[in-house]
Amino acid sequence: MEIYLKEDQIATKNLSPGLRVYGEKLIIENQLINDSEVETEYRLWNPYRSKLAGALLNGMSKLNLKNDYKILYLGASTGTTVSHISDIIYDGLIYAVEFSPVTMRKLTRLADHRQNIAPILADANKPKNYISLVEKVDFIYCDVAQPNQSGIFMNNINLFLKEEANGLITIKARSIDVSKNPKKVFKEEEKKLINRGFRILEKIKLEPYEKDHLALLVEKIL
Repeated sequence: MEIYLKEDQIATKNLSPGLRVYGEKLIIENQLINDSEVETEYRLWNPYRSKLAGALLNGMSKLNLKNDYKILYLGASTGTTVSHISDIIYDGLIYAVEFSPVTMRKLTRLADHRQNIAPILADANKPKNYISLVEKVDFIYCDVAQPNQSGIFMNNINLFLKEEANGLITIKARSIDVSKNPKKVFKEEEKKLINRGFRILEKIKLEPYEKDHLALLVEKIL
């Protein structure tokens, strides 16, 4: 997985040089390639704006997104995290599912500059509504603030994920049950996944970037 990681900063190589997505800082590095100096542009990845960046900075090490992966992204929003994944899988494709028509307009504008993003206006609760639009994928990323978020994640995995592939969900405890201790919510969500035939490969808390959030990297084994 091609990312720039140093101390408390993370960045991806910009697929659309010169263009920012959410006001992020651009960094130019000079590299010597075949005796010629080449400029490479990176986009700083803000962990306070992207849960995936927070998970990586907090030590997630088993995630490996290859440059030609096909990915289903649930809860794409305006495309902050989608854009950085787009940088990483520059020869792949992201099916970016978003429910809000207003948000979808911004996501569509992002896709105008990045041919590896396919915006889909749909409800991730109803994956059969976009089954004709999405092929089998190498990875599923779920970032939806719904009480049944783990159910949404697993249902999409069962329909779209290739065998022996992984998925990542960011559990938002307060979206599931605001009255419960987040630790209890996390344990209950993990148990749901395990009981449905998933193995937890890695779990990373997202503080200080996000409060009461846990990122779970999983694989389906049954």
